Amino acid sequence: MLIDIRDITKVYEMGQEQVHALSGVTLGVARGEYVAVMGPSGSGKSTLMNLIGCLDTPTSGSYVLNGREVARMTDDELAAIRNQEIGFVFQTFNLLPRTNALQQVELPLVYSGLPRRERRERAVQALEAVGLADRMSHQPNELSGGQRQRVAVARALINNP
Repeated sequence: MLIDIRDITKVYEMGQEQVHALSGVTLGVARGEYVAVMGPSGSGKSTLMNLIGCLDTPTSGSYVLNGREVARMTDDELAAIRNQEIGFVFQTFNLLPRTNALQQVELPLVYSGLPRRERRERAVQALEAVGLADRMSHQPNELSGGQRQRVAVARALINNP
């Protein structure tokens, strides 16, 4: 099992109140399997995705990713997983405002330590693959919503997660 989540809970402290975002979630996802997470607003979809993506930690329960217990990983190990093994496309895309499309896509490769020339070549190929060869030097405010989304997709896939 690539993703093995057992009895996960997530509780947020909101002042004096506790918000139970997830309660006893169990999920298994095999390598190559496609899964859709659906539900009404406020049902915990984003919280679950943040846990799966190692952006947050559960209050209780077990999360094993690719045979490794996530709770036992160091911050550096989690950062490496987020950079190499998981591709993120955020709802709001999270593009840097004063960074062109090519630089946006190159960013995960910078953290991977690739040489500049190889980063540039791979980022160009990724943008070409999403149909943005003519928009590489454009900043987010110069792109349509769909184009921003494609930049985010290219960035998410650049490290072949």
